[in-house]
Amino acid sequence: VMVIMALDHVRDYFHVNALIFDPLALDKTHPALFFTRWITHFCAPTFVFLTGTSIAIRSQRKSTKELSLYLLTRGLWLFFLEMVVMRFGYSFNFYYDVTSFSIISVIGLSMVFMSAVIYLPGRWALVMGVVLTFGHNALDGIQLEPTHFLFAPWMLLMRFGFLNISPGHSLLISYPILPWLGIMVLGYSLGVVYSEPFDSSRRQRLLWLLGLAVILLFIVLRLLNVYGDAAPWSVQKNALFTIMSFVNCSKYPVSLLFTLMTLGPMLLLLALLEKIKNNVLQPFRVFGRVPLFYFIIHFYVIHAAALVLLTIHTGKSFSDIDYHFAKSFGGITPGEGYSLPWIYVAWIILVGLMYPLCRWYDRYKSSHRQVWLSYL
Repeated sequence: VMVIMALDHVRDYFHVNALIFDPLALDKTHPALFFTRWITHFCAPTFVFLTGTSIAIRSQRKSTKELSLYLLTRGLWLFFLEMVVMRFGYSFNFYYDVTSFSIISVIGLSMVFMSAVIYLPGRWALVMGVVLTFGHNALDGIQLEPTHFLFAPWMLLMRFGFLNISPGHSLLISYPILPWLGIMVLGYSLGVVYSEPFDSSRRQRLLWLLGLAVILLFIVLRLLNVYGDAAPWSVQKNALFTIMSFVNCSKYPVSLLFTLMTLGPMLLLLALLEKIKNNVLQPFRVFGRVPLFYFIIHFYVIHAAALVLLTIHTGKSFSDIDYHFAKSFGGITPGEGYSLPWIYVAWIILVGLMYPLCRWYDRYKSSHRQVWLSYL
């Protein structure tokens, strides 16, 4: 998922139509572009879910108090990184016209909540995860006016959109907290299968059963078109586009059906990959061992490379580029960019560049034991 994630971010900065239309808009897209975007849907739920699972695994080595303090401090650190380090990586400006509340923020604040959740008995944590994940779409009909005193917290918890902080300064909420917290709590609840009572074969059987059940539940609920997603599917001009409509679930804000669609296959992959032991997967393990380092660096590399190519293509200097959010996406203006095959070329080059960097940092972390390394 680390490698697939990079494909979406390369597309954001390099594709000629990235800022012109949504690649999932069926009236404008084509299958290759649609599935280039769609396959990356599996990344964010996997990150959040397995963060919860890793918390459960850590709980086997740390006391509840130690783990709670770690989650609280690391969660706040991640939130800081998003608001400061990643914000500049996204925009390359210091105007603070728009700040993004995105995946790192929601993981960080969910970890802050998890610092309290880990004190709950396991069954109650599971109930909490199920209620949040399956129940949050029941609140979709609640609409608050911007003047309402609960509007800001309601946006942070449940809604996608812009939250005005002050004149000329907004917070773009892409990942509201409650549904993603539910996914993390479910991942935490699954962590029990990685404890001593479960051997590998028993764990794999359970993961297969859960994965197939989740996929089946997604298909049934999606066919019904009644609950779980704000964007119902419909019959399109041909079978392929009808399938595209069926799997085009809402990510912003994340819906129940989006969650089921992505987590079901992820559970099957967890079961499948546990059996596979070969050198082919070693580069991917390197990326997975340093995810935060990878995430931060790859954004800066993508953005910087896109701007360099933009200056070459247009003849502009870096000082000529308007970095305001209203005019561009980090300096990339609508209509500038390259066709889809070149996006795949740029993606492969990026992953190739990231491998030696991540391998170096992985070795550094493995040979040093400073506490601060656990936060990066």
